[in-house]
Amino acid sequence: MNEVVLGTAFGVILGPHVLNIFSPRSWTGVTDILTREIMRIVLGTGLFAIGVELPKKYMAEHARSLLIMVVPTMAFGWLVSGTFIHVLFPKLDFISSLVISACLTPTDPIISAAVIGGHFAMKNVPVDVRHILVAESAANDGLAYPFLSIAIYLTTETSEGTAFAKWVVISWFYQVILGTILGAVIGYLFALLMRFAQEKRLLDRESYIAQYVAVALFTVGATNSLGNDDLLAAFAAGCAISWDGYFNTQTENDSFSSVLDLVLNCACFIYIGAWLPFDQFHIPEIGITPWRLVVLMVIILALRRIPSLLLLYKFMPEVSNWRRALFCGHFGPIGVGAIFIVTLAQSRLEAPHNPPQSQQDLLATALQPIVAFIVLGSILTRSSA
Repeated sequence: MNEVVLGTAFGVILGPHVLNIFSPRSWTGVTDILTREIMRIVLGTGLFAIGVELPKKYMAEHARSLLIMVVPTMAFGWLVSGTFIHVLFPKLDFISSLVISACLTPTDPIISAAVIGGHFAMKNVPVDVRHILVAESAANDGLAYPFLSIAIYLTTETSEGTAFAKWVVISWFYQVILGTILGAVIGYLFALLMRFAQEKRLLDRESYIAQYVAVALFTVGATNSLGNDDLLAAFAAGCAISWDGYFNTQTENDSFSSVLDLVLNCACFIYIGAWLPFDQFHIPEIGITPWRLVVLMVIILALRRIPSLLLLYKFMPEVSNWRRALFCGHFGPIGVGAIFIVTLAQSRLEAPHNPPQSQQDLLATALQPIVAFIVLGSILTRSSA
């Protein structure tokens, strides 16, 4: 077992359902905001780290495979998950089901990096498969925004035309495309500045590594303040920094970044374990029951990625046979990214009435219990596999 499973288990023990020492959900009024920002920091540094650690010019050289692996697979998983959510929880209409499935669409980069970086994967998983999986998990985590946005706009807007116009202009052009460009520019300028400082001996080695954290947090903070896709920006910044391989050469023998990631990941999953709403996994008034959640978890883990990748693997040189495609399809953990997206979705909805009086109330009530249960199931099955 790795830090993901152990951290989550420790959080559950500390949480309100066992020792009741640490209970994030008892902090009325700030729980969702605090949870979202903790997940944002962990995801931002994790995505930046993935971008930095990829081989130089990786995104350009493997763009076709990544595009095929990310967009059709995400869209397929989004629609399949939404369909089965609607079938198993019929009180939720199809659009509300798509909101929930959007939270479950991205492959979690934090769990991916922890598992793919483990000793077993390093020995048994080919390096090109490891690289494509972590790059995909980073890219599709940022691209979860448009899937969530279209479902939210269709839920909250009175006109479908307005919903689609906002989706194209705000979600794609402003958040995703502009966010990616800004992240790449920040990363490129930072790389130039760091090389200049290194050549002029204005910076010692310890400070060089410390900038790793500073630029990741700056990128997330700056782009989030502007309303852009901060997660995709952080990944783009990391890729830009490592584009020519110079940064990797300077930091290849240092363990600071990996130690920092480990500490953040452990703290994050302890928080998640204490945050999990076990008392909300049985709300029969809106159709949420344990057996339905278990069935949904099995269906999503089995069908969210595997069929799509088995159909598309021939177009991806890195996934050269059906065995690799099956592995890549099976390897689709759901975790930190899903919790970040679900708290983001919750912030776009009005506080629900009790009992629910509308479809938005049903969605706001069912959103976190369903996503949290799937996250728990994914942690137990994917991270300990």
